[in-house]
Amino acid sequence: MLLETAFCTGDVLAPDRFSCWREHISQTYVPMDVDSDRTADTTASQRVLALGAVQLWTTEHSPMTLRRTQKLIRQSDPELYHLSLPLRGTMGLTGSGHEVAYAPYDLVLHDTSRPHLMRAATGRSEDTIMGAGFFIPRKLLPLPENAIDSLIMRRLSGREGVGALLAQFLTQVTRDSDSFRPDDGPRLGRVAADLLSALFAQALDAGNALPPDGHQETLALRIRAFIEANLHDPQLTPPVIAAWHHISTSYLHRLFRHEEETVAAWIRRQRLERARRTLADPAMRALPIHVVATRSGFPRAADFTRAFRRAYGVPPRDYRHQSAPPGP
Repeated sequence: MLLETAFCTGDVLAPDRFSCWREHISQTYVPMDVDSDRTADTTASQRVLALGAVQLWTTEHSPMTLRRTQKLIRQSDPELYHLSLPLRGTMGLTGSGHEVAYAPYDLVLHDTSRPHLMRAATGRSEDTIMGAGFFIPRKLLPLPENAIDSLIMRRLSGREGVGALLAQFLTQVTRDSDSFRPDDGPRLGRVAADLLSALFAQALDAGNALPPDGHQETLALRIRAFIEANLHDPQLTPPVIAAWHHISTSYLHRLFRHEEETVAAWIRRQRLERARRTLADPAMRALPIHVVATRSGFPRAADFTRAFRRAYGVPPRDYRHQSAPPGP
């Protein structure tokens, strides 16, 4: 499973819950001033998954206000972008003289180097706020910082296009974290960075914000992230991928010209590699091989067995047996 840090106020004595939660936020993110009208009965939990240099977080908590001041920035600034996805409740963000309100499935970008005030509130029938998001070093994104700066506090949709793909990635990795190995973390972090770059490029209308080479690189990153997120779909073919991204199939192949294999071959290799990791995972040994095949984009078990044997020299069943840890 992925490396994980978890916190829950239910594991702490009631009088200490709010102070422990405030300390936890400062340790796992950055120092923040945290206020709440419900310090006596604070409810909060958080999971942080390590994806290499990227951290994926999910949280559920009572209404509260979090403030990042210039003094706290001078105290500690890891220079991160923070992308939030509210899932329940509302969020208000104030910074640089502006205030914006966000609803569930709005994507929210802010920066640890900028002062800001965040208010998380519940609706009438809700007791807690839920959300997910990423902490990502600014240097990991290939877009110009001054271009990304224009997206700070701008409302981005997590309901359609690349934003929906990013929201799906966030929730799916969190839900299926037990099915990944620790060494999958950096790979997933690269997918997260690619999706963020694609989302930002789309929001910026990258044709105007980036030079031609940068635009092509960002489009290629977006396409790879799209492929990674849809490997389970047997209909994922170069024409479908090209149509989804509003380009010709020949242009898609030109974007992959620096690869050692064709687009279709690259997709096939990614599918087989996903299946291989699943078969080698002791936690997934009870998963039938035909289900592994289907989840990896091979609807016909016989086709999967032939392709796997050709790639790794043994059939899937034998590979799983050879990968099993030795008995006591």
